[in-house]
Amino acid sequence: MTKDRSTIAREFIDAVPHLRALGMEVTRIRDGCAEIAMNYDPRFVGDPETGVIHGGAVSALMDTCCGAAALSHPACVGWAATIDLRIDYMRPATPGQRIRAEAECFHVTRSVAFVRGRAMDDDDDRPVATATGTFTAGGV
Repeated sequence: MTKDRSTIAREFIDAVPHLRALGMEVTRIRDGCAEIAMNYDPRFVGDPETGVIHGGAVSALMDTCCGAAALSHPACVGWAATIDLRIDYMRPATPGQRIRAEAECFHVTRSVAFVRGRAMDDDDDRPVATATGTFTAGGV
């Protein structure tokens, strides 16, 4: 039995200890689109005075979500790994709020998947961060 791309992407995320430690949860994944959420956790605070989550945790969330979008794209065969990822931090995430990333793989060549995404807290109209990246499209 052959697994679909979405199942493979979910299993990859579930298997990586670092992602489990950050509490990442796949909330949606299908044909080149992914959404992953991460609950607020005081262990990941970067500034104790404000309670704001460290940018590294947001970066890991964005990278994982963008990679999952690439991996779930029907034209991406095999595996996906980050080639380049640019993250623009727009504002600090609101302390205490869950952070959600969504990403879309919008183009795939023989060897590269192109992805864009954004991270939000409860305010969908004001992203915490945006990302654009390229990922290997292994086996294409």
